[in-house]
Amino acid sequence: MTPGVVSTVRVQAEDFDIAAEIDRLTAGRGDAGAVVTFTGLCRDESGTLSALELEHYPGMAEAEIRRICIEAAARWPVTGLTVIHRHGMIRPGENIVLVVAVSAHRHAAFDAAGFIMDFLKSRAPFWKKEHRADGSSGGWVDAKETDDAALARWDGGDTP
Repeated sequence: MTPGVVSTVRVQAEDFDIAAEIDRLTAGRGDAGAVVTFTGLCRDESGTLSALELEHYPGMAEAEIRRICIEAAARWPVTGLTVIHRHGMIRPGENIVLVVAVSAHRHAAFDAAGFIMDFLKSRAPFWKKEHRADGSSGGWVDAKETDDAALARWDGGDTP
């Protein structure tokens, strides 16, 4: 990671505490002027989904998330980054992913958090399987073209 940037990457089955993660990044740091968080939740897909099962490739998932964080820290003057992604059976309304970006200024924190999420959705090695409320299997979820389109904006000069 970039010198001076506090970084945490975890892939875990357990839920996370958003406030505790923010405190971990900002406690005792006078350089924190902005904290941007993104929390992804499991949707119920209009009542048709009972759970989303997330699988990952241990070691590879963490390495790819670290690589994404290093890239974000190289692009923007962030002082802290946390990315936590859950795996296992996630029920509607439960947390799936947390991204926290800390910087002296809001624009860097917003951009870094958006960049990390766009790369997580498109490049991190996670697989999602739907479990339907009616007991049937919804199958594996395919990647969405909208996620690739969101990722493409970071190659178009939108960064400093």
